Amino acid sequence: METINIHTEKNMSLKKIGNLIKEARVSKNQSVNELASELKISEQQLKAIEEGRDDLLPEKVFVKAMIKKISEKLKIDINDLMNEFNNQKEKIKIEEIVEDVQTKVKPNNSFPLIFVFNIFISGLIGFLASSYIYNFFSNVNNESDTKNLIKDIK
Repeated sequence: METINIHTEKNMSLKKIGNLIKEARVSKNQSVNELASELKISEQQLKAIEEGRDDLLPEKVFVKAMIKKISEKLKIDINDLMNEFNNQKEKIKIEEIVEDVQTKVKPNNSFPLIFVFNIFISGLIGFLASSYIYNFFSNVNNESDTKNLIKDIK
């Protein structure tokens, strides 16, 4: 039995893996229905793998198991496929982390409003305090002036 070796670049996507699986399946004259029933997976999942449609597939761990099973059945070198699948998975994780950080670090749009509100309240408190102090000292001077005026009148 002959094993098909796959030498590919490092950035193989699920679509490329699917194309290689499809080529191997066609070269063995097997239909999607035949291969899916032999492997006991659904035709839709096999088609999704061949088309590189990860949005139609279950969790990556199950996809990895399916690719391994398909590769063994079609006599495709599994090591290259698994290495590339794992590389793709790592890239997806990094992209998801970057996306997650970008959404969490978005600037808070309410910051300027809160800042302006705090400055307004601080200014109002300062104005009221200075008015109170001014009135307090003004009244003290007025009372002493009033007492002096009353003394002068008497």
